[in-house]
Amino acid sequence: EVQLVESGGGLVQAGGSLRLSCTASGIIFGDYAIGWFRQVPGEERVGVSCIHNSDFSTYYLDSVKGRSKISSDNAKNTVYLQMNNLKPEDTAIYYCAGVEHGDNCDPNAYVYWGQGTQVTVSS
Repeated sequence: EVQLVESGGGLVQAGGSLRLSCTASGIIFGDYAIGWFRQVPGEERVGVSCIHNSDFSTYYLDSVKGRSKISSDNAKNTVYLQMNNLKPEDTAIYYCAGVEHGDNCDPNAYVYWGQGTQVTVSS
């Protein structure tokens, strides 16, 4: 059974930082793309950052470039998203997702999803 478990969300003031973690089980981690996606009520889910564990190539949403870094620890089957200089517009539910042999950050392409973790940035 494939499982993706997120942690690290919370409430933070604008300008603060958070590190989200996504730990996967039931997959061959190195064969997967793992991504972080966010969703605000009433809006579509969007890709924030994705990493392809085959070659560690990465993708970032324009609005988080320079403020976020995605990394992968294949020994721990865990992907991290470090987010700095957080802004109120970063407030959303953040989901971790995975797809075998993925090569993009389109949420429609991702198959396995975690339950989500709330990130709230106060002004």
